Amino acid sequence: MNDSSMLLPSLQASFKSRSMGMKLIVVCGLALVMIIPALFVGGLVSDRTSRAADVIREISGHVGGQQTFLGPTVAIPYNIPPQSQSSYAKHGMYLVFPTQASADVRTTTEERRRSLFKVPVFQADLKLDATFDLTGVPAAAPQGAELDWSRAEIVVGVSDARGALADATLTADGKTVTLVPAEIAQDISIGEDQSQHTKLTLFGAKVEGIAKPNTQFNVTSALRFSGAQRIAMLAYGKTTHLSLQGDWPSPGFDGGFLPTSRSISNNGLKAEWSVPFIARGVRAEGPSDLINGLDATALGVSFIEVADPYQSVNRSLKYAALFLGLLFLSYFVFEVTTGKRVHPAQYVLVGMAQTIFYLLLLSLAERIGFDLGFLIAGAATVMLLSANAAWVFSSRMQGIRAVGIFSLLYVLIYMLLRLEDNALLVGAIASFVAVAAAMYFTRGIDWYSSLPVSAVANQQASSQVPKDMA
Repeated sequence: MNDSSMLLPSLQASFKSRSMGMKLIVVCGLALVMIIPALFVGGLVSDRTSRAADVIREISGHVGGQQTFLGPTVAIPYNIPPQSQSSYAKHGMYLVFPTQASADVRTTTEERRRSLFKVPVFQADLKLDATFDLTGVPAAAPQGAELDWSRAEIVVGVSDARGALADATLTADGKTVTLVPAEIAQDISIGEDQSQHTKLTLFGAKVEGIAKPNTQFNVTSALRFSGAQRIAMLAYGKTTHLSLQGDWPSPGFDGGFLPTSRSISNNGLKAEWSVPFIARGVRAEGPSDLINGLDATALGVSFIEVADPYQSVNRSLKYAALFLGLLFLSYFVFEVTTGKRVHPAQYVLVGMAQTIFYLLLLSLAERIGFDLGFLIAGAATVMLLSANAAWVFSSRMQGIRAVGIFSLLYVLIYMLLRLEDNALLVGAIASFVAVAAAMYFTRGIDWYSSLPVSAVANQQASSQVPKDMA
């Protein structure tokens, strides 16, 4: 036999027996490269999130959107005569808030769907009570201002009047009147930051003989509005008490003050707020610009989903590097402990399967929720990866081992997504344990040595050696 035929088996053996340390570096590099497809999945999640936001805006435009309410407030127009021949008269609106405010809000909610997307919308019945004491008013009027009490109105405000389901009414001194667009001002803006201010549409009524200097009186306003996602009540009194009751089982409380008491169950929620005057931080009366400070006193409830599928999938993608690293590390440990060679292309296929897991998770979570979607997508991927391990290593036992290891890996990722505050701690401990386990199972390996050639390859190489050289 010629020399070339004798060298061929040795060259094949040399090619198949590269350094185990170099193979580990290649595997780590592949794990980093396979993060790139996961980034494309992240872009798809962002696109679906934007589409969901568009649907929310579309549906909210029909039902009123997020609603913010201002309870009964006395509004008095004023004039400041010109101080000189070259100056002009100034006009404004003087506001007097009630000394005591009590609001009772009842909400019923439902989910409106558009394709795969859903938006929580609500209908709210509001009863807004106010006790006024106009003794000493005005105490903070601009210098030279003359209040026109004959045009005084009692006004209420709402951020989106399109959500009105019935006429708003005002009851004072035993008389009930229907609120109409306020004559003094059609709207007013609240919020110190003009780029994020909220505009309130004002509805008012003239109550002859009631809103006048040095009087005390009570009024009640009844409103019925629809909206989406969030409802908020401004602390419109010097002292404000709000009671809210609804049927949404997973509310989020926000705004300037949290409830003093709350009760949440599967049947709904009950919550109460109490805001004293010293905590409100807004004067009891003054020109209309003092209302800007009320934005910080909003008492809000958001109707949120317990598990937003897009937010949950996006969080799972943040662990893609850890996930792929542990997955490739498991295959590498299988490789060095079994002596069965795994081609880099097979690692790429494993990474592709993991990327498809995220696509399955996203598509399923939109339809059946994140938890059940993760269970189905995770189970399918675990079975595929385990079957692949059995095929690659030609061992049913390796496939069974892979089922156990990969199942634990997916359970770990699910726990990280659900633990939230403790996710970093658990993830760090799990990563430490995984690396420690890899060190233990590879403790007897000489990393400078070559990867072992399988017994079949050895037999093929020995069968090609000439008998006279054996």
